[in-house]
Amino acid sequence: MPMRPMRLTTVHQRIWSRKRSATNRSPRRASTATPGRTILRATTSTSEIALKNHRTLLMQPIRVIAGPTAVGKSSTAVELAHMLQPAEIVSCDSRQIYRGMDIGTAKPSAAERQAVPHHFVDEREVTQTFSAGAFQAEAEIRLAAILDRGHVPIVAGGSTLYLKALVEGIGRLPVVPAVIRKNLNHRLETEGAPALYDTLVEVDPIYAATLDPTKTQRIIRGLEVYEATGRSLSSFQSDHRPPRYAYQVFVLSRPRSDLYEAINKRVDSMMEYGLLQEVQRFHEAGFSEHDAAFRTIGYRELFPVLRNEYSIEHGVHLIKRNSRRYAKRQLTWYRGMHSVTWLDVSSLTPVDVASVILGSQRRGTDDEKDDGRDDTL
Repeated sequence: MPMRPMRLTTVHQRIWSRKRSATNRSPRRASTATPGRTILRATTSTSEIALKNHRTLLMQPIRVIAGPTAVGKSSTAVELAHMLQPAEIVSCDSRQIYRGMDIGTAKPSAAERQAVPHHFVDEREVTQTFSAGAFQAEAEIRLAAILDRGHVPIVAGGSTLYLKALVEGIGRLPVVPAVIRKNLNHRLETEGAPALYDTLVEVDPIYAATLDPTKTQRIIRGLEVYEATGRSLSSFQSDHRPPRYAYQVFVLSRPRSDLYEAINKRVDSMMEYGLLQEVQRFHEAGFSEHDAAFRTIGYRELFPVLRNEYSIEHGVHLIKRNSRRYAKRQLTWYRGMHSVTWLDVSSLTPVDVASVILGSQRRGTDDEKDDGRDDTL
């Protein structure tokens, strides 16, 4: 295709004009350009920079800060968000989403949430149900919106089922009529958890084998899916679709004895900040440990205290013991994950840990994994 003469002439005129201008300048303002060479200075618009940054974000795996309870996930996520501004945190915690459950779930402080946007914190009432499948679907929508804003998403939390749903994918589970769940909760109160677990073993042995028999909410979930559909929950899970994004999972850890000490101190701190009073407000509103939201460590142990079934001291002892056991199960689950980066944070501050994560390349090192040894509970 022939070139348009007018456009070529215009370019030549501009170059000639620049050469004449450089020749006529005074010595102290003379051009430093090499004779015969034209230097073109390109300018980049703000929209082009934003588009480039957005493409870069889409190419990077989303950072996930995981680990056992009381290891420092939330504080590390906040510090990392400050380093990556603008950033937003997606909470991967099955209980922080509920309003009023503040102290017992160790929610981020008001100041932290004002400084860094948090998702899935204080978004639902305790009477509303929220499943891992619902979290996966909604979280992927939120992540897409965060990326569209040109912000950096950070996932933080220790709910293993929610994390599995997000990072590995999970099957779309059916909606279960409320009457089925109500009947199963009644059976739980009258027959007890062991009876329901035995029933689950009969109808869905694969799913039952993955559960802690004391996790009544998950037992009920397996039974309600079976009663509503005639299919096992494990069969739905096997039909899962892959996750939408790539993730880089960092598992924070520390020596078992140090972790248990941190757990005990945090429980004491929660009691000092008014955990019993927080549970009492729900107790006075008619809730109990049999309600789905309150089958949670830190809450389920204190409802009996308010009914004078045992002492406060015994309730605190149970919270500490159950929290330690929960941390042990979390570590066991994380060891089964593939391509995760383990970070020993025992001698590091949250700022230090965030700096390590920020500078880390994507890798799947297992050499820092917990050795599996356990203290006496």
